[in-house]
Amino acid sequence: MTDDILRMRGITKTFPGVKALQDVNLVVRRGEIHAICGENGAGKSTLMKVLSGVYPHGSYEGEILFDGEPCRFSDIRDSEKRGIVIIHQELALSPYLSIAENIFLGNERTSRGLVDWNRTNAEAAELLERVGLRENPVTAAMDIGVGKQQLVEIAKALSKKVRLLILDEPTASLNDEDSAHLLDLLRGLREEGITSVIISHKLNEIRAIADSTTILRDGRTIETLDMSNDQVTEDRIISGMVGRDLEHRFPPHEPKIGEEALRIEDWTVHSPSQHGRVVVSGASLTLRRGEIVGLAGLMGAGRTELAMSVFGRSYGVGISGRAYKDGREIQLRTVGEAIGHGLAYATEDRKRYGLNLIEDIKRNVSAAALGKLAKRGWVDDNKEYQVADGFRESMNIKAPSVLSVTGKLSGGNQQKVVLSKWIFTDADVLILDEPTRGIDVGAKYEIYSIINQLADQGKAILVISSELPELLGVCDRIYAMSAGRITGEVSRAEATPERLMQFMTKEKE
Repeated sequence: MTDDILRMRGITKTFPGVKALQDVNLVVRRGEIHAICGENGAGKSTLMKVLSGVYPHGSYEGEILFDGEPCRFSDIRDSEKRGIVIIHQELALSPYLSIAENIFLGNERTSRGLVDWNRTNAEAAELLERVGLRENPVTAAMDIGVGKQQLVEIAKALSKKVRLLILDEPTASLNDEDSAHLLDLLRGLREEGITSVIISHKLNEIRAIADSTTILRDGRTIETLDMSNDQVTEDRIISGMVGRDLEHRFPPHEPKIGEEALRIEDWTVHSPSQHGRVVVSGASLTLRRGEIVGLAGLMGAGRTELAMSVFGRSYGVGISGRAYKDGREIQLRTVGEAIGHGLAYATEDRKRYGLNLIEDIKRNVSAAALGKLAKRGWVDDNKEYQVADGFRESMNIKAPSVLSVTGKLSGGNQQKVVLSKWIFTDADVLILDEPTRGIDVGAKYEIYSIINQLADQGKAILVISSELPELLGVCDRIYAMSAGRITGEVSRAEATPERLMQFMTKEKE
């Protein structure tokens, strides 16, 4: 038996008008954690869908060898019989079923043709203990967080006697604590002899956990790196991904800071679901024209709650405080009122709240400002097309036309559509919540450049991010939050990760 558990040779996959994979080769050693990197659209997920049978044999060219034997999978069940299990980025749990029911869905524990619930719940409890999840197996999947749902998916894979576990962006929606737990679990599975393939944009995580990394670019294999080599830095990986050296991950920018655009004073917000709980307490901040201001904080600090409550009370109850625009007090009681005052909020969850994924680019760009395109109550289709096409060109949205379905775009291009939508409202204060989440390094650079251009146009920008290097690289000034309070404010010159972390972990006085 060879050291290689998997070999994929000459894999070519074509969709109408697009060659997604071209002569891709991949070798995965037995018992290793193998990372796959590449920009959005590089072919990472497509390659794993070929491997797992989502794209059946006959729909692609090339050969798959598992344990040295040729494999021709007709569907996912076929690959799972061999011990190959894929966990997609969009988790596939049924929210109304229990954890135990989800784990054994399609793989039920039966006795005489009926589900054996005692056995189902007992085996589920054993699997949950194995993945380190302390939850009752009868708990509904909808009642646990995303991090725990990810662990349920892994427990489900273990129930199928997994030998090769494929995870597509497993930590994209997780906080730091849940991410660390998941990575520890993968290390534990490696000790048990289970091989893992992980697709991720988080290069720090890849360097921490991967034994090998294969880089794809434009549907081709570029190289496979041995991660035990000290010469393999994050910059080295990025160079392979984008095909060029990125001397600076953040575009250079000299700010031209002007007058105050927005000021929030003594802003307090209560939870709409937990009576009496204060999620934002006496927060005050100022944004100036031409300035990019960061908002740092650990998960649960209240950053998103602050932003959404300011944006027309999209979140919270019992909201109090004062808001000033250009020095004049304003009311922000509804989203329409906030938009009318020139505010925009790009949500952290663009797929659920920021975009209509089944609509085209044109309709998404115009969605927040249809009044600008309407004449006597009817939207001018030609004008709508022209406006959207102008943004497609100016924002470098990679799509054949503005009639392309938004859900088919890469994460970076979807984010450009979100930004286009809010820029079209003529907003001069933009609140960007996790603007580069789930986006590759090349697309991140483009988003940063757009943010700089908006600042240069005199717009005031608030960037909320969980990535401290991003805040330090993009922002002119940074606020930190902890437990619902603004705990510190530093200029770019004074900001360091250590100082921000001190503010972010500051306990209530």
